[in-house]
Amino acid sequence: MSMPAERMSPPIEPTGFGVIPGLVWAFRIHADGSPEPLAVDQPIEHRHDGWLWLHLNLADARAGAALRGMGLPPAALALLLSHDTHQQLHATEDCSYGVLADLVKRIDEGGDDTGYLRFIMTERLLLSGRHHALASCALARDTLANGKRRITHVAALLELIVEHVGDAVDHLADELTAEIDEIEDRLALRTRDVERQKLTSVRRTAVRLHRQLSGLRVLFHRLERRDSEDLKPTLRIAAGRIAQRLDGLDHEVIALRERTRLLQEEITALTAEETNRHLFVLSILTTLFLPPTLVTGVFGMNTKGLPFTDNENAFLWASALMVGSALAVYLLMRRVGVFKL
Repeated sequence: MSMPAERMSPPIEPTGFGVIPGLVWAFRIHADGSPEPLAVDQPIEHRHDGWLWLHLNLADARAGAALRGMGLPPAALALLLSHDTHQQLHATEDCSYGVLADLVKRIDEGGDDTGYLRFIMTERLLLSGRHHALASCALARDTLANGKRRITHVAALLELIVEHVGDAVDHLADELTAEIDEIEDRLALRTRDVERQKLTSVRRTAVRLHRQLSGLRVLFHRLERRDSEDLKPTLRIAAGRIAQRLDGLDHEVIALRERTRLLQEEITALTAEETNRHLFVLSILTTLFLPPTLVTGVFGMNTKGLPFTDNENAFLWASALMVGSALAVYLLMRRVGVFKL
């Protein structure tokens, strides 16, 4: 996380916006924390009784031109419009901006793909954008629209979004835990190849979640250690509380990853044991059939002087010799304890 100490341009005071292409939703948050949904296809009027949350679809190529006319700090605007996937948080006295990882929202509310939220935050504006629909932003919007929480300042809204990031990760971790439990219960069945594939998928997801949480933890731990006295009160984030929540989630994900590793090792050991057992049976059968094979090979030689050549019961004697040789080998193997292994 980079937090430049230099002061940027004066605080952004929106004087009103025209119709913004790519605007997904917009809220005006009044002084008492009550939200007012705004039409996305109408100009947005600036008032002094609250602040704005504008959420954009950055995949709309027209959004960039509209954002460049808002008077945003150049560095913040460049990061907002970039495709940088490195999680980062920059803070100055009048503005905070950065990139945070989130889970992509699917139609069925599932999915574990990673998306990135880009934002610029001032005293009177939270401008957020994404290239794919994100779960935490949708949950924060629903929280506001349903009146479940009153947001009194702009930093509290960013905190709410990060809280929903944690909720989404926590929910996904619960799903992974349930899936691991099912895999563990089915280990006794002969479906280890299927279970190994499922474990690989779970482990890959756990590694991706750990990478996402590690980046977020670093950001908020650094923000917690940073002296925030030079930030305006409305821009101060409760970094300590958020970092503590992320620490707990990361430890849970690490435990999941370790559990999948142990289960993979157990499946590998069971598979190796079963393979060795099959090889043992095959070796026994090969050893038992080796003497009869030798007998048939001897009687199959086209040479003179073979025994039982003129005997009418030669086939029976040869068969008895093959069975006897196999039985002799079996008794020998039993005596030396081969079958006790």
